[in-house]
Amino acid sequence: MKTREYFKSGEAWVWLNAGTVAISLIMVAGILGLIAVRGLGHFWPADVMQASYSAPGSGSSEVLLGEIYDRKVDTAKRLQEAGLQIPAGKASIERISLKLGNRDLTGADFRWVFADGLSSIKYPTDIVTLERYEWGNFYGRLQSVSENGAVVAQGKAAWDALQTRIARSNDLLTQVADIEKGDIGSINFGIEKLRLQEKKLTLRNEMTPEAQAAISAERSTLDQRYAALAGKLDQIKQQSARDSATFVTAQGNSLTIPLNKIVAATQPNNMNVFEKLGTYFHNLWQFLSGDPREANTEGGVFPAIFGTVMMVLMMTVMVTPLGVIAAIYLREYASQGAATQIVRIAVNNLAGVPSIVYGVFGLGFFVYFLGGNIDRIFYPEAAPAPVFGTPGLLWASITLALLTLPVVIVATEEGLARIPRALKEGSLALGATKAETLWRVVLPMATPSIMTGVILAIARAAGEVAPLMLVGVVKLAPTLPLDGNAPFLHLERKFMHLGFHIYDVGFQSPNVEAARPLVYATALLLVTVVATLNLSAVGLRNRLREKYKALES
Repeated sequence: MKTREYFKSGEAWVWLNAGTVAISLIMVAGILGLIAVRGLGHFWPADVMQASYSAPGSGSSEVLLGEIYDRKVDTAKRLQEAGLQIPAGKASIERISLKLGNRDLTGADFRWVFADGLSSIKYPTDIVTLERYEWGNFYGRLQSVSENGAVVAQGKAAWDALQTRIARSNDLLTQVADIEKGDIGSINFGIEKLRLQEKKLTLRNEMTPEAQAAISAERSTLDQRYAALAGKLDQIKQQSARDSATFVTAQGNSLTIPLNKIVAATQPNNMNVFEKLGTYFHNLWQFLSGDPREANTEGGVFPAIFGTVMMVLMMTVMVTPLGVIAAIYLREYASQGAATQIVRIAVNNLAGVPSIVYGVFGLGFFVYFLGGNIDRIFYPEAAPAPVFGTPGLLWASITLALLTLPVVIVATEEGLARIPRALKEGSLALGATKAETLWRVVLPMATPSIMTGVILAIARAAGEVAPLMLVGVVKLAPTLPLDGNAPFLHLERKFMHLGFHIYDVGFQSPNVEAARPLVYATALLLVTVVATLNLSAVGLRNRLREKYKALES
């Protein structure tokens, strides 16, 4: 009897709801914690182990040098079924994944070994870890540093010389990148613009000798600038290629590596906690600010961050006025009959349409139809290469604006419905027109609800991947949509996106093991970007809510 009264009072359901919310929060915190540990741990300079290893049944040993990457315990039966030779008399066996690096020498980054087969485990302080632009990490011992083939430092003095020359080489490579992407990129943009202008005048039969001479003179000027920059570029590249260093692998093989192929060199076994912390934050900054390398499995994700934020901002600018105008019409102007109810039902149904359907629609209508006709009417000189008739930033933003439009409409309508009717009538009684009442009374009070819709739209749009694969996102974009060439914001360009980057690194990577930490790190970054955008919108909404609270009361 008491139990029945307890449930009738509703207290049981309150506790049930509280427990459900608590479990959901714990699950979300657990997932975020797992992503953070797996992702952020990748940037910590791990110690490098040197050990002798004897494989079961081999009768010989070899020296291994690398980082302990993973551990697992498998049953002997499972390993036997997988065709692996295992130590006798073992029911369960611990295996260790070692990141051995040196992929250009051995052909593989990682290797699973039996823990029982490792012996003479040491962590020598002279072990060097190289982060390279190609072929992944290298582990070995520094032997000497050379300039133009002549040894300039060896022994203990070689380490300081290596650090100095790597810093100089990186500075030179930065200059090369600045010239190639900045000055030479601007020249190539200008030459292409002249080519299209020349073709446009030819198609219109407006090519006069004066116009041809002007185009030729400008092209000659650009060619001269390019020749000067090309000569400067060759000099810088020669300077960056003069230094090299010789290393000895665990097997005793010598390898000479040009320093312009090395990003950074560290001795993790010889670093204290504070030095490792400095290296950790440096690696984290390089991840946030650098460009991707090695098929996106190494390097940074700045182009993906930029593309994600730019697309979300453009989508927000497009969807907000459209959603607000549609909601105002449905609530304030449309007659509340069967037709309006059908429109509302259609809007609600659009919110449940799979996102890939929007991607197919965006590809067919926006890209092929609108973009193709824009090219035909305004850019005939670019044919057969498309300008707007190909997936790009503009079409991706419009597609996501269409996808999130129902969310903004519904949230805005609910906000308009909560505004007291007396306020509207009071405004009209004081002589204001309906448009003035909407602009000065209704919309300001509905702004918090509008911001709620925008927040929900941002949360959904920032994480979408399926439609973007059809309307603008690519694996690697050579240039950002925003640069120093007029019109500065290039809406027709393809772009990178954090969500697609996660998919590409996680499922399309040629080196899955090496890419796995970057999947976690990029996922955490995407969550952080979405949370930052949402928190900014929430803060703005709360300020507006406090501002108009007095009017609501």
